[in-house]
Amino acid sequence: MKWWQKLLLNTIVFLVLANFLDGFSVDNWQSAILAAIMLSLLNSIVKPIISILAIPVTLLTLGLFSFVISGLMIWFTSYLVAGFTVSSFGQAIIVSLILSLVNAFVGKN
Repeated sequence: MKWWQKLLLNTIVFLVLANFLDGFSVDNWQSAILAAIMLSLLNSIVKPIISILAIPVTLLTLGLFSFVISGLMIWFTSYLVAGFTVSSFGQAIIVSLILSLVNAFVGKN
């Protein structure tokens, strides 16, 4: 899947999830696009560093800690983008899980 297609998919998922999940809101489509771009940047720059530092914990939890790291990226995005709000860290993990499932399902050829 190309970069712009993934951004478009993430934008759509953010807009849909904002209608279904309490504690997660996106004010408008511009905020959703900006959040998708910011999440992409965080996932390409910050997430690898955190993942390397968290290898021992990830091994101890048999890989489940990677969901926490993905939730952290959503959480950071909510702090950096106005109009993109996540009420709690647990909500960020839920959004991250759904986003990962949708990307895995749609990105499969």
